[in-house]
Amino acid sequence: MGRTRLSMAPFLVLSGIILLVGLFQSSAKAVACPQYCLDVSYVTCTSSGEERLPARCNCCLAGKGCTLHLSDGSQMTCS
Repeated sequence: MGRTRLSMAPFLVLSGIILLVGLFQSSAKAVACPQYCLDVSYVTCTSSGEERLPARCNCCLAGKGCTLHLSDGSQMTCS
């Protein structure tokens, strides 16, 4: 019984280290979204073809590959 606990200790420590490293790496990929809202009429995205999607405030919320169609007739492509 004592021998089993001893052999599991390095496994548990290694598992904990792997989990901590994974948490730190995932938090490094976070991107902050700007806190402004454009006057958007509708959105189109390459993934949905020509379908008009509901308006989004900015490119951060619309996503990469989408185009914001502004109410003044201009467009903003999100990259």
